[in-house]
Amino acid sequence: MTKIEKIVLSYSGGLDTSIILKWLQETYGCEVVTFTADLGQGEELEPARAKAEMSGVKDIRIVDLREEFVSDFVFPMLRANALYEGQYLLGSSIARPLIAKHLVGIAREVGAHAVAHGATGKGNDQVRFELAVNALDPSIKIIAPWRQWNIRSRMQLLEYAEKHHLPVPSDKRGEAPFSIDANLLHTSTEGKILENPAEVVPDHVYQRTVDPVDAPDTPEIITIGFERGDPVSVNGKSMTPAALLTELNGLGGRHGIGRLDLVENRFIGMKSRGIYETPGGTILLAAHRGIESITLDRAAAHLKDEIMPRYAELIYNGFWFAPEREMLQALIDQSQTFVSGEVMVRLYKGSASVISRTSPLSLYSADLVTFEESAIAYDHHDAEGFIRLNGLRLRSWAARNSR
Repeated sequence: MTKIEKIVLSYSGGLDTSIILKWLQETYGCEVVTFTADLGQGEELEPARAKAEMSGVKDIRIVDLREEFVSDFVFPMLRANALYEGQYLLGSSIARPLIAKHLVGIAREVGAHAVAHGATGKGNDQVRFELAVNALDPSIKIIAPWRQWNIRSRMQLLEYAEKHHLPVPSDKRGEAPFSIDANLLHTSTEGKILENPAEVVPDHVYQRTVDPVDAPDTPEIITIGFERGDPVSVNGKSMTPAALLTELNGLGGRHGIGRLDLVENRFIGMKSRGIYETPGGTILLAAHRGIESITLDRAAAHLKDEIMPRYAELIYNGFWFAPEREMLQALIDQSQTFVSGEVMVRLYKGSASVISRTSPLSLYSADLVTFEESAIAYDHHDAEGFIRLNGLRLRSWAARNSR
């Protein structure tokens, strides 16, 4: 086996990855490059640099990926109206292929033989990271410490940290904290009381949204502009993708929009419960469906709805870089050619409701649909033959059943 001389670690600076960093240095006796992705998680990232320096890391990468995350990953997914199991907006799932992409890129740049991640052996993230690396560069070895070391409990983790003089924050001692993942699209919370699906979620779990009951009593109406399926403006102001999602997160959070208490089916086979907050994404999903309702042909819209569950499942399961996801993406992107215009959305007490939609490319015809006399010729008698032909098989079926 080729000796590993350099490893690139996906590093947050938290307790787990700080311990993993030390373990990699000790186990492989080689240089470790740390990579910290700024996905808009809302945390100060410089402490991660300081902790890596304390551990003797010479090459520390902290990369601002917010714009790339939203423009190249979130927005393509939004064009599909993707929801896993009909509810989850895939906030964690869509971040993993981007992190993996940069892990591989840095590994190639520095000549590393391996990449490492801190995902556990029970979760989906290990699958997502590793399938992405497999697709991007199968020659790179993947190290997953949680599947390799002999640490089997939280107590052993803390003992390892103390033995190697790694600082353990006070909130990490004692009872295990919630497991939290955050980025510009969402915040997810798992663990502790949430592991019992019968328990009601305590208010302090929510971080990004107010309780809808406590949200403003006055609705707020906003306008979102779209071009070719992507949001480009809020209330007439053009914004970059990351700035736009940040703006909508603030608006949605203030009105208690985007909360989800979900028991989902993990790819590896178990059920898990998570609390998700996706305020901006929830608003965008409603608005996008609103603009599609007047710009997409019926058959095209229905086909998109048919493939959406498969597309969402591919992302959830870690197949972002798989050929079938790229094939579906090409179909979805083609459908967005004329999805441009503006949508008005009312934000109120946890809901984002479309109240108006306009487009210069609209397929909606008031003259055609009106109950009044129409300027467009429409022969009502045509409906008789249409119905009779569609009813032919039903009449045959009924006649057979009556015999």
